[in-house]
Amino acid sequence: MTRRTCDEATGLHIRIFRHGDRAPLDTYPTDPYKETIWESGLQQLTKEGVRQQHALGQYLRKRYEHFLSPTYSRREIYVRSTDYDRTLMSAQANLAGLFPPQSSQLWNPDLRWQPIPVHTVPVAQDRLLKFPSKDCPRYYELMKETLQQPDYQNQIRSWKEFTERLANYTGYNTEHTSTHRVWKVYDTLFCQKSHNYTLPPWATLDVLQTLEEITAFDIKSHVELHRSNEKARLTGGILVDAIIRNFSDAIKKSSPLKMVMYSAHDSTLIALQAALKVYNGIHPPYASCHIFEFHAESDGTHSVRMYYRNDSSREPYELVLPGCASPCPLMSFSQLTAPVIPQDWVTECGSEDRGQKTDATTLALAITVAILGLALGTLLIWTWRSRPKPWPGH
Repeated sequence: MTRRTCDEATGLHIRIFRHGDRAPLDTYPTDPYKETIWESGLQQLTKEGVRQQHALGQYLRKRYEHFLSPTYSRREIYVRSTDYDRTLMSAQANLAGLFPPQSSQLWNPDLRWQPIPVHTVPVAQDRLLKFPSKDCPRYYELMKETLQQPDYQNQIRSWKEFTERLANYTGYNTEHTSTHRVWKVYDTLFCQKSHNYTLPPWATLDVLQTLEEITAFDIKSHVELHRSNEKARLTGGILVDAIIRNFSDAIKKSSPLKMVMYSAHDSTLIALQAALKVYNGIHPPYASCHIFEFHAESDGTHSVRMYYRNDSSREPYELVLPGCASPCPLMSFSQLTAPVIPQDWVTECGSEDRGQKTDATTLALAITVAILGLALGTLLIWTWRSRPKPWPGH
């Protein structure tokens, strides 16, 4: 199979990237800084995050300058984001670097920016980019099973003394210092350190390292340890399926679409790479980007190459799907990823009964309202007919 450079790329390319640098998601009870130090508030994209995404957009423009049209064309690119400020803003900053207005698109000579559509859906309805979905009871059952596994319990016990000390430092109740809460403490300290704020005396390098280890283990419990394929089918496998379908649809329809971009989260990238069996256990940094390149081969078939950009100082490195060479024939890629692609996500999640119950409840409520409405209408008619008749001439 012919080896291609990115400038010779043909077909559809897909990018999934994490948002840029942000403020912490939350604070802990004894946090000396709280929310006030963050200009736009918690969870929001910072100026550094905007710069990171703009730089990623510029990099993509340079990498694919002979593939993309020199000016923005709505037929060539589709962009979707999760419904969070930081991901929506990241998508916009990225697009500003990727498609600065040229010639007739230049509407203000002092502003190298143009509006480009970014699509989204409400968080509660987003099964494609936001994991895990709250509408998937089976996933939470799997996580309960995971937390009972001997390997998990043994590892958590080894950190018991540390988490008790951490509770004293942070003001959390000792009984509620879960790995998820530990991750939140680490996230807060990581963000503060990244922005050169002085950390509390207890937040030593050893403490930060242990927090990082616990965070990595918490992630591992979500993608490995127990029934990893089934977890993948309920999370990252959905995105793998969408990526393959996007390309197949573009080919069938002879679509001019050249690029699909997804602005999302570290959890999105982790779930995706875990489903593809290429996750290396290293947390995706801000503005990290997983790239899919679909190529048309001379024999009429298609192939897939994957790249991962997790360091802005060097070129992305290639990811190879286990069991396949690179480039990987699309048919082989589809066959190898089939075990993690859900055939009926609703049924596999165990949420079908819930939907049926909801429908039945809604129907019962509608019938009740109709009966009450009919009774009220009958009462009003009877009252009107029974009212005293006015005297003639009044």
